[in-house]
Amino acid sequence: MTIPLGVYLHFPWCVSKCPYCDFNSHALRGPLPEQAYVDALCIDLRAQVERHAQFLGGRSVTSIFLGGGTPSLFSPAAIGRVLQALRDELPIAASAEITLEANPGTIERGRFAEYAAAGVNRVSVGAQTFDASRLRALGRVHSPAETASALAELHAAGVDNFNIDLMYGLPGQGVAEALADVQAALSFSPAQISHYHLTLEPGTPFAAQPPPALPDEDTTVEILAACLPALQAAGFERYEVSAYARSGRACAHNLLYWNFGDYLGLGAGAHGKLSGRDPASGEWRIVRTTQPRDPRRFQRDPRVALVQTDVAPAQRPFEFMLNALRLLEGFAAPQFEVATGLPWRTVWPTLERLSKRGLLTIEGERVRPTPSGLQYLNDLLVEFLPSESGT
Repeated sequence: MTIPLGVYLHFPWCVSKCPYCDFNSHALRGPLPEQAYVDALCIDLRAQVERHAQFLGGRSVTSIFLGGGTPSLFSPAAIGRVLQALRDELPIAASAEITLEANPGTIERGRFAEYAAAGVNRVSVGAQTFDASRLRALGRVHSPAETASALAELHAAGVDNFNIDLMYGLPGQGVAEALADVQAALSFSPAQISHYHLTLEPGTPFAAQPPPALPDEDTTVEILAACLPALQAAGFERYEVSAYARSGRACAHNLLYWNFGDYLGLGAGAHGKLSGRDPASGEWRIVRTTQPRDPRRFQRDPRVALVQTDVAPAQRPFEFMLNALRLLEGFAAPQFEVATGLPWRTVWPTLERLSKRGLLTIEGERVRPTPSGLQYLNDLLVEFLPSESGT
């Protein structure tokens, strides 16, 4: 079993910072430093490929994700330059999925065709809602009309593999309003819809001062109960906690994460994860990499800014489950052993205990979260945190 390899590239600027966002994004002040930042990304790429050659092992890249921030602030030429640098340094599978995140308010006419010509074959559009008043409440800089225009541009460019991000649990939102958002998104024939709850993340303006009229828990449960059948009736299946896709259109990069795959993390604030057997000791290693969040610090020298840490064996079960148990199909025992370098008996007692509590199902070698397990996923995952005496 080969562990898949992907690449994540972070583009840290936005037109403005949304009050709910805890991602590494920075409001753009002045001109976009496009060339300087792409230069730094290319330096980061070459340095990490050289540094981590023992972990890469000649594997082909199966997915590339350009996230942010707002990557669509960058020109198609800049995106093309980054993708060409990747091709020059790494073997890219012919079937590799290459996703660009896009804010509807930053898309100029004809740009999606140019992004496609540069190599992008999947787009994720941050619509969030089709209600103008709720977009304003979220601090978004685009309008429903701009979302519709961007999605029409995608169709005109022949890009049919695209995702629409939708939030629910918005201020003043009830079941009817949330269902209207889902129906509006479906009308544009996306390949996937990401449907996730507005959360008040620590350190954000919304956490300090929550917006008024947020729906209560009962209402959000009712929203999910109404939206799931609507998505299923339109041919979408839930494959992950907050993602619904048409058959064969689940996001390859998301699946790589949830299956505990490896990925290079490039750019300001980017995280990476790589694994392999240490040639000197013969031990299985999993390393996490992090670049500094400050774009200026990253650009000064990505080679020295990178921080690398090993994931200790006691921490690996939690990290694996944190990802794998988001998937409705769960995971198989051999997958756990290959990805973590640990024997199955490491987690079997915990899995068995959670199965008896109705949070997991175990069928042969396959483990899946139950509906209750998905609903109380955080409580389930705590069970895999290492104790002082081990896992």
